Amino acid sequence: MAVYLDLTKLGPYSLKILAVDTTSGACSVALYDQGQVNEIFVRAERDHTRRLLPMVEQLLGESGYRLAQMDSMAVSQGPGSFTGLRIAISCVQGLAFSADLPVVPVSSLAALALGATRDKPEWSALQKPVLAALDARMNEVYWGLYDAAKPGHALLPDQVSSPEQVIAALQAAGYVATEVSGSECDEAPLLAAGPGWGYPELAALNPRALFMDAGIHAQDIAVLAADLWQQGQAVSADKLQPAYLRNEVTWKKRERIRPAK
Repeated sequence: MAVYLDLTKLGPYSLKILAVDTTSGACSVALYDQGQVNEIFVRAERDHTRRLLPMVEQLLGESGYRLAQMDSMAVSQGPGSFTGLRIAISCVQGLAFSADLPVVPVSSLAALALGATRDKPEWSALQKPVLAALDARMNEVYWGLYDAAKPGHALLPDQVSSPEQVIAALQAAGYVATEVSGSECDEAPLLAAGPGWGYPELAALNPRALFMDAGIHAQDIAVLAADLWQQGQAVSADKLQPAYLRNEVTWKKRERIRPAK
């Protein structure tokens, strides 16, 4: 179980928030309790459904709290794995309904950016934006640009694009001033986080620092959710919606063309 105190940029708030994430190959739950966060995190490829509720029960049991004592729940609303998002959101909706709790939806890319700066504390001193990227398959990435000095603050909105479109969007917004031309490209004033940076075209940006192993953690969702709660961003469980960025038709087409294993 990982434990860390509040980041100086956020909180601490007098709140108790239970956060859940199954966006990717990991499964995690976290409890934000007045600025301190406890987390249970496991790698759980294709095993999220079986593991998630027991992890919630374990975390609540270790904390000494009941679900009804939470002020809110929080969940990664995406983008990410279609199935993973549905598992986490369905679980949180069920728990929130049962305990009459609101829910704070959090961007998975915002959590990815925050987690990277948590694991790489030297990034904050660099004062460069963090481009968080997840592999969306079909030669596309889910990505968003975040301010490393202001956790959760999006400089460019979450979107799904080809690597070439990512570069074009960054250039159009003035974050990349020079043309990207392979290995001789000038160093981009960006910090790179997430497995989406595995595409060679995107790597050609030559970011200032690269952390491809950055992952999405419920503890970062919980910290961001506490700040969003203060901003009035909580919703009722029935209003909770995933942010796929792709529509369901596209996902079904993807499933049909995926080769059998």
